[in-house]
Amino acid sequence: MLDFASLAGPVVLDGGLSTALEEQGADLGGALWTARLLGEEPDRIARAHRAYYRAGARVVTTASYQASVEGLVAAGYDAAQARRLITSSVTLAREVRDELADTHPGLLVAASVGPYGAFLADGSEYRGRYGVPAARLREFHAPRLELLAAAGPDLLAVETVPDSDEAEVLVPLLEDLGVPAWFSYSVRGATTNAGQPLPEAYAVLAGSRSIIAAGVNCSEQADVLGAVRAAVAATGLPAVAYPNRGGSWDSDTKQWAYGDPLDLGLAEDWMAAGARLVGGCCGTGPADIAALAERLVRLRRPTR
Repeated sequence: MLDFASLAGPVVLDGGLSTALEEQGADLGGALWTARLLGEEPDRIARAHRAYYRAGARVVTTASYQASVEGLVAAGYDAAQARRLITSSVTLAREVRDELADTHPGLLVAASVGPYGAFLADGSEYRGRYGVPAARLREFHAPRLELLAAAGPDLLAVETVPDSDEAEVLVPLLEDLGVPAWFSYSVRGATTNAGQPLPEAYAVLAGSRSIIAAGVNCSEQADVLGAVRAAVAATGLPAVAYPNRGGSWDSDTKQWAYGDPLDLGLAEDWMAAGARLVGGCCGTGPADIAALAERLVRLRRPTR
């Protein structure tokens, strides 16, 4: 089991995969978003992972956030091809990690597990309350969790979950897999994006044998500190924090209208509150992660 709590300093995560791909000129339109490149331009994904590792990230997340068998089949792949593409998201990242192992030791691969709302591709990951029963969520999440776990990532990144009702489905599935995972909500103020109070939402994660860090991602920077404090208080785990650059998401064009860059001073506050895994989400690219890494690696481990 990975033990981030025992580390003497922060673990730097990557930034937005979509941002690094956009910087390459990739077209991310369509329901599959970054997952479309798994089948069409996997070399671009490898280059993005490589750029983040070289920028100072210890962990990169795979291009599986919006990848599901159902979504890929709807895009024209057959079920066997869809399963292979989901598995390939981990393989690509592992190959880049291994390629850099001599010069960048200790690198990790986190398999991205996006919410059901990402499959809907209508911005629902920023609203929650999908209007479907728990059985439907289990039917959706279980197959790709199994595929991703079998591909051999170092851990799972269950991310941008807007609704604690979805967390109640995901946590038992993670327990069945037994693969270490971090779990992060998308939040707004003192609630999840679906409106549940954060202490109650994080309590859903408490006591899990598989979850090794809990926190927040793809949310406004100003909302991160409260979420980190709530996550640590409810779970007793190290926190994970990787906000987006702010702004607004256009679900039709699959693009962000970005706001301000990461505030590195705020990142120090998150560390002091218990965050051990810190990075960026949509709108943060390799240059942002390089600046974050340079700042954070100098910090001593904060006490709680």
